[in-house]
Amino acid sequence: MTRRRRDRGSASLEFLGVLPILLLVALAGIQLGLVAYTASQAGTAARAAARMAALHDAPTTGEAAGENAVSDWLNVTIVFDPTDDSVTATATVDIPSVLPGLDPGSISRSATMPKEDTEEDTTP
Repeated sequence: MTRRRRDRGSASLEFLGVLPILLLVALAGIQLGLVAYTASQAGTAARAAARMAALHDAPTTGEAAGENAVSDWLNVTIVFDPTDDSVTATATVDIPSVLPGLDPGSISRSATMPKEDTEEDTTP
């Protein structure tokens, strides 16, 4: 039997051996993208919530503004820390997982906005 005949099919077997590693690298890349997207969404939610909470006559609540600023499929929790002259909003967003059963945790971002002056506070 020649060497060529013995090597037939070896490329397929080598590919099958490398395939799980390729899939793992692909899933890790997708998960990393989800982490980056979640971090971006958390920052957006915190800024929107703080901006709305800082307004004197806001058309909606800060929490609603923060929740509306992120994608519907993300779970977001917003906590406020108001002071006399500013509002800090912290948005915590759960990181979605590519693999079921894996819990990658959550990401928190904060934003602080100065409170809008009321009409009584402004001096001409």
